[in-house]
Amino acid sequence: MTGVIRYIRWAFLALVALGLVILALANRGQVMLHLLPESMAAFAPFPTSLSLPLFLVIFLALAGGLLLGFVWEWLREHRFRAEAERQRRAAETLAREVKALKAPARRDKDDVLALLE
Repeated sequence: MTGVIRYIRWAFLALVALGLVILALANRGQVMLHLLPESMAAFAPFPTSLSLPLFLVIFLALAGGLLLGFVWEWLREHRFRAEAERQRRAAETLAREVKALKAPARRDKDDVLALLE
């Protein structure tokens, strides 16, 4: 069963790659990207426009959106990770306590002192 799923995954990735190549070939034209409006660009001490192929602009926008989404989701799930860490620490503490309680009692001490510990 896992072999079939592996082939389906590779076929899907091949189709996505083929689609991206076709998209890149269909959008090879150069586009001009401007960081600032023309009226403000005269005051900037650095170049404010860049000429790139359209497919590169599309791919960079997709990559930026994915990255932004991953960071947003990671920040949103912080409280769940923190709660899981608290639960893990509590479970370790309880496991240590259970281990200490299950340990055989030493008989070389006084019973009253053993109870006080």
